[in-house]
Amino acid sequence: MPIQVLINLFIGFLWMFFQDSWSALTFLGGYTFGLLVIFILRRFFPTKFYLFTLYAALRLFLIFMYELFMSSILVIRKIITPKINIKPGIFSFKTTLESDIEVTLLALLITLTPGSVVMEISSDNKILYVHTMDMPELSIAVIQSMDRFEEAIKKVTRND
Repeated sequence: MPIQVLINLFIGFLWMFFQDSWSALTFLGGYTFGLLVIFILRRFFPTKFYLFTLYAALRLFLIFMYELFMSSILVIRKIITPKINIKPGIFSFKTTLESDIEVTLLALLITLTPGSVVMEISSDNKILYVHTMDMPELSIAVIQSMDRFEEAIKKVTRND
């Protein structure tokens, strides 16, 4: 992916040079032309077209923001009740992610959402041990979040 970005920037600057106009609009025209060239030649690169990866990363960010908002609402609902009736607990979650960066990203995203913390990851990176604030209710929400995160992480990190 980085080579595609560099080539695209080079085409944008080369376009400005050939047009003999050093403005942002000329660069934008060259950058757009570079996108078209790289899209046409994408099968010659070992990675997928970088705009697809940027779209997947933006989608992962929006999924995280949605999950952050929804889990915050659940936690606030639990906290503001007059009698706090929570049952904290730990459960294990088997992941289908393979690389260290994928598992780490999943663990960080789950830890950043309120009401859950990844306590430990097994030595083979296949099982995550997650502590939740309220075992029956929040653990279901955490598992659903983890499934959504897994699919989005795969789209960002893999060349499928």
